[in-house]
Amino acid sequence: MDMKLRRDMHLAYVADEAVMAEQIKCRKILQKLNFADRSDFAGIAEIVKELLGKSDDAWINPPFYCDYGFNIEVGRNFFANYNCTIIDVAKVKIGDYCFMAPNVAIYTAGHPVYPDTRNSAFEYGKEVIIGDNVWLGGNTVVCPGVHIGNNVVIGAGSVVTKDIPDWSVAAGNPCRVIRKITERDKRKLFRDGEIDDEAWKMIGGR
Repeated sequence: MDMKLRRDMHLAYVADEAVMAEQIKCRKILQKLNFADRSDFAGIAEIVKELLGKSDDAWINPPFYCDYGFNIEVGRNFFANYNCTIIDVAKVKIGDYCFMAPNVAIYTAGHPVYPDTRNSAFEYGKEVIIGDNVWLGGNTVVCPGVHIGNNVVIGAGSVVTKDIPDWSVAAGNPCRVIRKITERDKRKLFRDGEIDDEAWKMIGGR
């Protein structure tokens, strides 16, 4: 069994020449993205489309880093802020209307724990799934194999090692659910502050 197939089956694999050839292709696209004119929004959008393939109004503020690009699947209106890293050895599936603050990192890759085994160059990938309407706060780290539900907010600086259920505010290291998101949160802005009347009318709130 070749190493690309082993990787895609989530088995132990080695990044051989065939695997690295796919990474080289990705790095050439990242070179264009990360050194593009930051004010050329249309040009950046085209490069993001080339990197991710099928996407609907996805936006990435460079710099951005990943291994393959084709293993990242995003929904409508995806937004990643500066310095996002997605190590997409396995699939990373992200739903609609997901926001990532600066310095978010999503890891699917892992290595054996025992030193001699780890030094053999074998590694593995476990997919990460993120639902719709998820906001990952700045410096959040999502670890291999994690599933994050729909309508979730992850607080800044969190390390997500286990699954997070729908409609949750979660934070910490390790990340834990703090509370559920309810109708009472509809007009909340920051802490105890609420969205002002003018903005609320523009949103169409009632």
